[in-house]
Amino acid sequence: MRDSEPAQPTTSEPDGVELDDLESDGVEAEPFDGTDVTAEAEDDEARERALRAGLDDYELEDEDVALLSGDADDLDEDGSHLALPVLAVVGRPNVGKSTLVNRILGRREAVVEDKPGVTRDRVSYPAEWAGRRFTLVDTGGWEVDVAGIEARVAEQAEVAISLADAVLFVVDATVGPTATDERVVRLLRKSGKPVVLCANKVDGPRVEADAAELWSLGLGEPHPVSALHGRGTGDLLDAAVAALPTVSQHATARPGGPRRVALVGRPNVGKSSLLNKVLGTERVVVDDTAGTTRDPVDELVELKGVPWWFVDTAGIRRRVHQTSGADFYASLRTQAAIEKAEVAVVLLDASQPLTEQDTRVIQQVIDAGRALVIAYNKWDLMDEDRRPYLEREIEKELVQIQWAPRVNISARTGWHTDRLVPALTRSLESWDTRVPTGKLNAFLGELVAAHPHPLRGGKQPRILFATQASTRPPRFVIFATGFLEAGYRRFIERRLRETFGFEGSPISISVRVREKRKR
Repeated sequence: MRDSEPAQPTTSEPDGVELDDLESDGVEAEPFDGTDVTAEAEDDEARERALRAGLDDYELEDEDVALLSGDADDLDEDGSHLALPVLAVVGRPNVGKSTLVNRILGRREAVVEDKPGVTRDRVSYPAEWAGRRFTLVDTGGWEVDVAGIEARVAEQAEVAISLADAVLFVVDATVGPTATDERVVRLLRKSGKPVVLCANKVDGPRVEADAAELWSLGLGEPHPVSALHGRGTGDLLDAAVAALPTVSQHATARPGGPRRVALVGRPNVGKSSLLNKVLGTERVVVDDTAGTTRDPVDELVELKGVPWWFVDTAGIRRRVHQTSGADFYASLRTQAAIEKAEVAVVLLDASQPLTEQDTRVIQQVIDAGRALVIAYNKWDLMDEDRRPYLEREIEKELVQIQWAPRVNISARTGWHTDRLVPALTRSLESWDTRVPTGKLNAFLGELVAAHPHPLRGGKQPRILFATQASTRPPRFVIFATGFLEAGYRRFIERRLRETFGFEGSPISISVRVREKRKR
């Protein structure tokens, strides 16, 4: 039993239907025509019950049961998806943050090694305690007055604090409060976030006296814990969960309020000019010098009578770990702005060749799971000779994201900027879309019957059941008797988009391979 991850496409030839044939198959999927809706819905529900009952013959894990019972997704009263509260684990290097994260998760997820600085990036994990679900963020060690990669690690921890609803501050009780710990305390007080103090490495009663010294940090009661042995973690988690709100106040904005739109792209593609144009005022400094914007700028904009939060961001120059100084901090703040947004408008310079930075920015939005609109700016500066080259670039470089709406605009003159709202609306509707389980399984049944998975080694994996685990972005889970190759998953994704839409939203398909119960 395992949760299989996407693999690279195989280069071997299939024994049955070829994956290349599936990829290039231009036949449109038959949409559900809606005739006799009641009978069709009843058929879908009957199929869902039958397939779900068949799963009882297979070995299922606890998370499978939670997913299938509908407990794996948090919904508001109106059925919209709730943003889980975020708990960030911060502290100096080598105080046991990753060990504590593994203890909270109940499994070895975070890399642990007996030396400082193993964790560098902030990493998020779904977690649960006493029936409360939340997102746990492990961070690299926070140090002051450091240079190089250590400074970057510290900045990642600061970003994690800014995006968290509460903070779990881990201190080594055997060492006691240090000057660095006191600097972190000042940072935490400045953030205004609820803080739970964890006195780690309290492996026995004799060390509890050392934990009492941490009262001097002024963060309230230190909770003595041994992350390695599990001692005291229950009381610590009770306090942490009590500090968390029911719904995250810092994650993605919820439906009902203005939707958040991040304007992203490499430097000098016209992000600030576009914000000024939709605002109708010179709100943001615009200059021909690349990199004028450093900090994200939030503005409430009303377009066609609908309010939107637009966020102008700093241009993403190159990979974050290759930047330095102000550019590095600007890149991290841009990443944070993408994560807090619901949809991103990636601006590309239509008058210039597509660059590696452009494709990296688009991938950054997809990796963050945000809805996407691609805007080709400076269309007024593009001559006729450039147009065929642009089309070839799109076919070559953006072939995997043909699902993203494209708008051609001129931020300088305002030409076609009114087309942004319909594109944003379509992307967000797809981002929020949920496919009924019965209809999803009916779709997959017809798809597999027409195009079965290729044989591999004389065996053919069988799809048992599928469900949509969450929205924002849509995430689908398929239970199967064997691994589904990456090419076949892409085929399923393409047909999902053709049948149910999903224009402008990334979607993910994961496969859980489950074996029959042993009699």
